[in-house]
Amino acid sequence: MNKLIIGRYLPGDSIIYRLDPRGKFLITFYFIGIVFLANNVASYGFLLLFVLFAVYISKINLGFFIKGLRPMLWLILFTVLLQLFFTPSDNPMWHWGIFTLSTDGMRIAAYIFIRFVLIIFISTLLTLTTTPIEISDSIESILKPLKVIKFPVTQVALMLSIALRFVPLLIDETTKIMDAQRARGVDFGEGGIMQRIKSFVPILIPLFVSSFSIAYDLAIAMESRGYKDGEGRSKYRVLSWSKRDYMSLIVMLLITIILLFIRSY
Repeated sequence: MNKLIIGRYLPGDSIIYRLDPRGKFLITFYFIGIVFLANNVASYGFLLLFVLFAVYISKINLGFFIKGLRPMLWLILFTVLLQLFFTPSDNPMWHWGIFTLSTDGMRIAAYIFIRFVLIIFISTLLTLTTTPIEISDSIESILKPLKVIKFPVTQVALMLSIALRFVPLLIDETTKIMDAQRARGVDFGEGGIMQRIKSFVPILIPLFVSSFSIAYDLAIAMESRGYKDGEGRSKYRVLSWSKRDYMSLIVMLLITIILLFIRSY
């Protein structure tokens, strides 16, 4: 469980780290959107090459991303198997009851798998190269126009930032509790499905207690520093847009044009 890397920040120095967090945030969500435009092997291959190139220039080990896929592997496999055996086809390769195996199902299942990899990789790249404070500031800056309609931009940005930061913290706490339970002789892989579910019940109460303790400590820390609602507060690190950020947007525009060209063939 401690291999989940989404929500963690990894210190480093590369062109990806030096991009404005607002640009990285917008590019990440824009890329997730255009992933659904891919419709053939060439388009998915093109997007996969782009993501691998982004990982390469970030100077983060690719193996780190691959290990980060493991906690999501069951969800990915479940979705892939649904597409593989439940896609209707006029010319099935194999059919038994409600299950159907066909070339269409195999193709769609492969596309779904690549789509998961692309989305997880690009989302992880954002969190690994952007601190929680930068993510919070970028969300606040992007949503700033909504202040006109009295939308609580500052509070929402803070809430999302804390929630994102809590993901790895809760996973670490869960790992510690499970290790403590194993030391007392608990085997989480023993018995059937119901027995395994019951073995996880003793984890929930200490996890909730630990979560509330972390939240209470955070609230005390924020209150002791005089934090109120964020309005009128100055920024220690001011976000600034540079030439490299404009270039990154131009690159995304070119990728979109190339993708639209490839998907038409």
